[in-house]
Order: sequence, then structure tokens, then C-alpha cells
Amino acid sequence: MASGSNPFKSGAMRWFHDRLPILGPVHHGLFEHPYPKNLTYWWNFGSLSGFMLVIMILSGLFLAMNYVPTWDGAFASVQRIMRDVPGGDLIRRVHVVGSSLFFVVVYFHIARSLYYGSYKPPREMVWLLGLIIYLLMSATAFLGYVLPNGGMSFAGAEVITGFLEVIPLVGLSIKEFILGASTTESHTLGRFFVLHFLMPFVIVGVVLLHIVALHAKGSNNPLGVDMQGPKDTISFHPYYTWKDIFGLSLLLMVFALLVFYMPDVLGEPINYAEADRLKTPEHIVPEWYFLHLYAMLKSIDFNLLGIPGKTLGVLAMLGAIAVLFILPLLDFHPVRSGRYRPLFKIFFWIFVVSVIVLAQAGGQTPEDEFRLHIFWLKLDLGLSVKTIGRLLTAYYFVHFLVILPLLSIFERALPVPNSIAEPIRPRQTVGGGVIPPALAGQEPATS
Repeated sequence: MASGSNPFKSGAMRWFHDRLPILGPVHHGLFEHPYPKNLTYWWNFGSLSGFMLVIMILSGLFLAMNYVPTWDGAFASVQRIMRDVPGGDLIRRVHVVGSSLFFVVVYFHIARSLYYGSYKPPREMVWLLGLIIYLLMSATAFLGYVLPNGGMSFAGAEVITGFLEVIPLVGLSIKEFILGASTTESHTLGRFFVLHFLMPFVIVGVVLLHIVALHAKGSNNPLGVDMQGPKDTISFHPYYTWKDIFGLSLLLMVFALLVFYMPDVLGEPINYAEADRLKTPEHIVPEWYFLHLYAMLKSIDFNLLGIPGKTLGVLAMLGAIAVLFILPLLDFHPVRSGRYRPLFKIFFWIFVVSVIVLAQAGGQTPEDEFRLHIFWLKLDLGLSVKTIGRLLTAYYFVHFLVILPLLSIFERALPVPNSIAEPIRPRQTVGGGVIPPALAGQEPATS
């Protein structure tokens, strides 16, 4: 191997790289690959997502050593982990709380991509692979939620697998194939356990493809303009490594607060009792990160054009994710960043608020009057939960299928810089001192 192809200076590292060149891509990503010099803390959520994935895999491996995937043993094994296994209670809290934080970080990551147009050419593949990761995450989370075999877990499994019955002709057969029976049994828990154990490693593979696609076309940035050369770029280390470390420290503080002081704040009390086939919860509620989809499912219960309400609800829920896959075709405005699109910015925040309110509707009984929760305040809007769910479900699809295409045609954007370095005014020095950018270019005062 030629000496110039070895990027390391340490003798030991050079020896290792010559014989097993697996650290070369890491070195290239940290020191040689160009990154936009203007990335903000909103770009931290990508690396934070990777950190949470590692935490979930490590804690899951420990729990898998003590879990019993049978109808009679699942709930008891979880109780044993929390009460008798040394450190088991802490590890399970980390795993349960970690799943929620994982989705928090990923939702922020998706929101940032939506606002700054990271799904637009030439990064469509980065966006599509990210959506596949989200789908795999959702499937893994659902499988893991079923495994404790608590009251809500069992009911959730029955509801979710019941969606398969809407598939004409083969729906019931597919459901029985997945469950291993006509309802949730030991076969089901065994199958779900194997899939839940393997899926994170599939996610790791797709994440690697996600990173390769990102490096192939370069990262997007807050301005939404392409990098023009060295003046627009910096290396990942040390600039963004320290930025990521700061973001990670904040995440760990929130993580520790939830694990040690509020581990059950997002859990359902009924799930701490063992599943009973003869007792169904009065109000079945999924985990919070699925509530916006669940609100679509339960609010659309009417027949339309001969299509049953249950089928329409399932189609709406699936369509809410499917529409994201065609987003690069729906928003074809030449300007990527929402920073330079005034109308897009307004509709973006309306969309964010509508999704949050839709999630609140998903956690309430459809027949009740909707109550909007704003921190400690609860406001009655005078509409039923079902009505709110239908209105916001309609707006969800209108936003993507109508508003974004119209904005792509008619919206006039603000002037966009030609390069990343253009908005950064160079500092000028006089006599060894530094002139603030606000005063740069002004004539000095004369006596």
C-alpha cells in the first residue's frame, strides 16, 4: 500500500490501517469530508438519533437475557427483571424511557428536514431512507410494547393486528400467519420477540445507507444553498463534534430526569397488570408517539363510496405516512429553506400545531368533548374529539396534497444568498483591535 494512502500519523494506527483498513471511512468523515460551515443545533438530532439507537440496542440485549416469551411467563419475567435481577429495574427504565426519547429526537429531526427542505433534490434518497428508518422504528416499538403482555399491550396487539382484516380476501389469513393463531398466544409473543430483537440490527444497516447517501450529496444547511468550495465548508471534527457533545449532554440530563424521577410519566397504569382475555380496557390508547395516527383511525368511522369506516380509517393512517414518501414531488419550489419562504413558514407552523393537537385528540375518548392541553391549562373548544380528529386529519392531507403544490407554483421567495459564506460579513481589524460587523465598512471618525 502506498504511504500516501494512509491517513494516520500514529505508527500503531498506520500499522493497523495497512492491515485492516476499516477506520479509513471514519477518519474521512471526521477530518476530510466537507460539511457546511453554518449548521445549527437543529442538525444535532441526527447524531442524537444514532446515540439513542445504540442505547436501545444495548439495554435491549440485557433485557433479552431475562425475558420469557410465553403467555404465562412474559409478564412474570418482566416483573422478575424489575425486582430480582441486579440492575434490572434501571435497565428496563432506560429501555422504556429511551424508546420515547428516541421518537422525540427523530420527530425533531423530521421537523427540521421538513422546514429546511432536506427532502428536495438531490437528497431524495436521504429522505426516503430516513422514512424507512422511521417505519422500522415504529414496527420495532409496537413489537416491544406487546412483549410485557400487560393489559394495554394485549389490547393494542389485538387492535393493530385487527387492521389486517380489512385487506380483501387474504387479510384474515395474513393476521393468523403473523400471530400464529387467531388471537395473541405464546406463539405470537415468541414471534414478536424474535422480530423485536432482530429489527434494530436491520435499522443499523439502513442507517449506514442513510449516512452513505448523505455523504454522497452532502448535507443540507439552514440557507438551503449548495456548498461552493472550501470557503463554505469545515471539517466535522472538532467543530461539530463539540457541538454534538453539548447537545448530547442536554439530552442526557433530560434522560436522567425521566429515568430516575419520572419513569412512568408516559405509561398507562393498566399495563402494569397482567393481560386478561376476558377484560378489555374501556379506552385503548397506544404509546404517545402513535397518537396522531391513532386519532385518524378512530375519528374516521363513516362509510364513503361503499368503503367501510374501518377500512377508511386504516387507509387514512397508512396514507399519512405514504404521503411523506412522495413529498419531493409535491413540494417542487426551487428554494429549499423555509427561511426564505414567508408563506411556507406560516403553513409549516400551522401544520406542526395541528399534528400536536391531533395527537391530543388521539389520547381522548372520541365521544367526549375535546379539551386542549397547554401545559397546565385545559381549554374546552366546544367540539367533540371525533370532530377535531376529522378536521385535522383532513387538514393533514390538504397541507401536503394541496397547499404545498400551490405554494410551489405561486409563492415568491425572498432573495437567497449565492453561497454559504455570503451572509457572513468578514471582520476587519484596525490596530490589532476587532471592529464589530455592525460597524465594519464605516469611515473612521476624524478629530
